[in-house]
Amino acid sequence: MVKTTVLVTDLGEFAAINDVYARYFAEPFPARACYQVAALPRGAMVEVEAVIALD
Repeated sequence: MVKTTVLVTDLGEFAAINDVYARYFAEPFPARACYQVAALPRGAMVEVEAVIALD
């Protein structure tokens, strides 16, 4: 994994997002950007985009 971009509708949930993120990604964690947005499709609260590199 190279990089993830996390889009959230409430940046106040950042600690909870970190907890879940740590369950799915291991150290060394990929680079990450996190942005608060006004809305996401279908009423979602979180969207994660991942860029990966295959060997």
